[in-house]
Amino acid sequence: MHELLSPGCFIDSDAPAIVQFAHEATVGADDELDKILRVYRAVRDRIVYDPYIDFRNPANFRASQVLASGRGFCVGKSAVLAAAARAIGVPARVGYADVRNHITSPRLYERFKTDVFIWHSYTDLYLCARWVKATPAFDSTLCERVGLQPLEFDGRHDSLFHPFDRTGRRHMEYLRDRGTFADVPFEAIQADFRLTYPSLINGTRLAGDFRSEAMAGDSPEQARRTED
Repeated sequence: MHELLSPGCFIDSDAPAIVQFAHEATVGADDELDKILRVYRAVRDRIVYDPYIDFRNPANFRASQVLASGRGFCVGKSAVLAAAARAIGVPARVGYADVRNHITSPRLYERFKTDVFIWHSYTDLYLCARWVKATPAFDSTLCERVGLQPLEFDGRHDSLFHPFDRTGRRHMEYLRDRGTFADVPFEAIQADFRLTYPSLINGTRLAGDFRSEAMAGDSPEQARRTED
């Protein structure tokens, strides 16, 4: 537990901005559970979900720098939640899975060339003497835009991903669990991204507003299969 309460290179829970963020989010909280739920909602909604980033830049994986930018993708936002949890004394680690995701933008899909996203991240928190998983990736404004209910977390049950949108269409499928880590495994993620998404790692950063461009439902690939 000592390692999971201590700052890491990417889960830099001792960064002044992380400490301030965590304590401001928990003002008025009644107990540890109430504190972590407030922190979860703060990370989910105050940091804009944005995959239009430079995936080669370590800053986009480091909690304090994601917090400073006010936007990030799932790996960065999970690192912020883990860092803020440690800052208030809750043991935390980050976990990863490969998923098939049915919420994207046409431009992002074209860059990835697939609707399978590897190293999708969540945060694993030690609460009430057990580990529970929380995913703070998609902010409420984005969810409203694409017709999803914001993903809730009660601190007692795993909250990994949206299985369906508000109309009952499948949203995300869990394909492979990669396990949990005390800190973001940046080099391993980079190596797999280079193999799986060469155009993403070797190309230029996508510009634009993912929130306004995002779409829910079938991916372009699935839509083509349905038409065929």
